[in-house]
Amino acid sequence: MPSKEEYGIPYTPLPSSQPSQTVIVLTPYRRNRRPSFLRNLRCSLLFAAAILLLSAAVYFLYPSDPDINLSRIQLNHIRVLDSLKPALDLSFSLTIKVRNRDFFSFDYDSLVVSIGYRGRELGLVKSRGGHLRARDSSYVNATLELDGLEVVHDVIYLIGDLAKGVIPFDTIAQVTGDLGVLLFQIPVEGEVSCEVFVNVNSQKISHQDCHNK
Repeated sequence: MPSKEEYGIPYTPLPSSQPSQTVIVLTPYRRNRRPSFLRNLRCSLLFAAAILLLSAAVYFLYPSDPDINLSRIQLNHIRVLDSLKPALDLSFSLTIKVRNRDFFSFDYDSLVVSIGYRGRELGLVKSRGGHLRARDSSYVNATLELDGLEVVHDVIYLIGDLAKGVIPFDTIAQVTGDLGVLLFQIPVEGEVSCEVFVNVNSQKISHQDCHNK
């Protein structure tokens, strides 16, 4: 078979075949952070709510001392006996309010009310115990009586107070008992202290100032 050169036709070699190339253009991927933000926010809110609930539980369930208040105090009589050693005849009627602030029952052994003069105790009276339910209150009546009590140490102050017509007395009411917290008995106590000014001439209380301890 005659070749292309024989017919005068120029011969041009075919180009060698090259492998095809594919170019893939990737666009930047932006990660959606919104679900992660909401998840963190939800966890933070749940943690804050748990802390609030725990704080509220500790506040309401933590044992606290009973609240003691002097609801009423009345002077029955007062008399200073003139002798070589001055003595007092004195009688008070008191009503003490005991309030259980806890969410547990409170059993108290006794309520003790004492009276003093110039920081020295003159006498006391003790009442029977009782039971208070959770968040309950009770009123206890007591009568303080001093018959012919000699005032030796503070006789000079007593003479001065008699000249003024007003004698200051100190009254302290104390209650002790136990809170029934589940299977435990937790001891608690409450106290109120009052300064009572007694008018000797009118046989009445002119002023009183109380505060809890």
